[in-house]
Amino acid sequence: MSEINSDTVHERIRQSFSRQGAMHTLGAELTRVSQGVVEIELPFDEKLTQQHGILHAGVISAALDSACTYSAYTMIEPDVSLLTIEFKVNLMSPGKGDRFLFRGEITKPGSTIIVADGRGYALSDGPAKLIASMTSTMMVVRGREGITG
Repeated sequence: MSEINSDTVHERIRQSFSRQGAMHTLGAELTRVSQGVVEIELPFDEKLTQQHGILHAGVISAALDSACTYSAYTMIEPDVSLLTIEFKVNLMSPGKGDRFLFRGEITKPGSTIIVADGRGYALSDGPAKLIASMTSTMMVVRGREGITG
C-alpha cells in the first residue's frame, strides 16, 4: 500500500460523513479522525430512545458501524471504498447520558478485509460509562459502479 496523505484522508471522511443521511438524522457529529481511529458523538434525544427511555440499540449499532467503517477509511487508498459485511454488538449497559461517544479503532488492516472494534460510551457528569462494544468486518471495494468514497 502506498503512503496515505492524512489531510486528504480527513477531508475525504468529513465529506463522506456529511453525505450520510442516517448520521444527520441522528444528530451525530464527526469529532475525531486520526490514523486508525474515528470518533462520532451525538446528544441525547428522546426521539432516539426505545420504550424505556434509553438510547435504542439500533441507534447505538448505527453509530458504532459508522465509527468503525470510517476508522477503516483512514487505512485505504483514495480510489477505493468500503462496505460493512458483518458486525456483532454487545449491549453492556443502558444508554443513559447527556451525550454519547462512539469510537472505532482498527484491529486488523488489510487490502481486502479490514476488522475494527468499536466502543460506545454514555457521557454525563462523572466518568464515561461503557454501554456497548462492536466487532466489525469491512470489505474493500474496488471498481464497483455506484460504490465510491
